[in-house]
Amino acid sequence: MKVFKNGLITGLIFQLAIGPVFFFIVNLTLQKTMLDGLAGVIGVTLADYFYIALAIIGVGKILENNKIKKAFGIVSSVVLILFGLTMLKGVANIQISANTIIDSANIFSSFLSVFLLTISSPLTIVFWTGVFAAKTIELNYSKKELFIFGLSTGLATFIFMSLSVILFSLIKQIVPIILIQLLNGLVGFLLVGYGILRLKKSLQ
Repeated sequence: MKVFKNGLITGLIFQLAIGPVFFFIVNLTLQKTMLDGLAGVIGVTLADYFYIALAIIGVGKILENNKIKKAFGIVSSVVLILFGLTMLKGVANIQISANTIIDSANIFSSFLSVFLLTISSPLTIVFWTGVFAAKTIELNYSKKELFIFGLSTGLATFIFMSLSVILFSLIKQIVPIILIQLLNGLVGFLLVGYGILRLKKSLQ
């Protein structure tokens, strides 16, 4: 129980470092429905768990190879830039309706877009590998305890993001369309800028 609590607190602290994925999910909630936002939350949570699992079993060591690290960096950066450009292109086409039709295909699309956006950062394995290595040394965690720690850390993502989606869905009707357009543009610029910075770093 103590290991689970430690992982949950650690994960919530990490969530305070709000990044592009958070804004992307908020944007989905405001533009579409709460279900789209929650589908995005499931997408980011599954992607996090995927990388947490890989980090625990030690796959992060593969990325110590500079050529593999560089290739992953380039591909993931291009994906981020494309996501950002797509969002910027759609800024002028935003239409918000109080009676948004809930479409299961659109909800799956929301899930997939967030999952792909999150999974496009494979260097996250290196981050999680460092976290788990530190916990193993600092608290002498066993393999089983690391899995419990990883489970609760990933759960923190789900809790924080879900509460954010619910909050923004409640205030959705009082948010001006122009503000949503600005948010859409901000997310697009963030993704493009972040992608370009990562691409430059990968090509060095």
